Amino acid sequence: MTIAEYNQCVEQHADNVYRFVVKNIGDEQVAKDIVQEVFAKMWEKVMTIDYQKSKSYLFTSAYHTLIDMMRYQNRFASLENNPEQAYEPHHYDGIKEILEEALSQLPPIQKAVVMLRDYEGYTYAEIGEITGLSESQVKVYIFRARQSLKNYLVTIDNLI
Repeated sequence: MTIAEYNQCVEQHADNVYRFVVKNIGDEQVAKDIVQEVFAKMWEKVMTIDYQKSKSYLFTSAYHTLIDMMRYQNRFASLENNPEQAYEPHHYDGIKEILEEALSQLPPIQKAVVMLRDYEGYTYAEIGEITGLSESQVKVYIFRARQSLKNYLVTIDNLI
């Protein structure tokens, strides 16, 4: 990939990668850091990456960086069990908040594949390439995630 192609890749895909990451973690600052790290990794390997596969490389790298970050946070969150935190009931102002809460309940892999499929519009094969899963595994994770979302939203609907 040439430097001009790299710059074109940044212009074309930075917003999509950022949107994917921020939808998965919900923290804009951390999402910006992850996107920056992904493009820095790509810059280090710019001569070995084919321009035609740059989008796939970016989303794959963002996905793996996101998973690593989630694992890191979960490891330290379990060490910081804070008994002072009291339960606070959730007050929902709209469907967007309800959907975000429902998505946050999913395991990271299910959330990632649903986001890639339903928000970004990738095919099952493309999601498999990005995540390193087989196409049938992607379909199973998406099915299970949608079932969980359905069950969660029905439960919320009954409470409202």
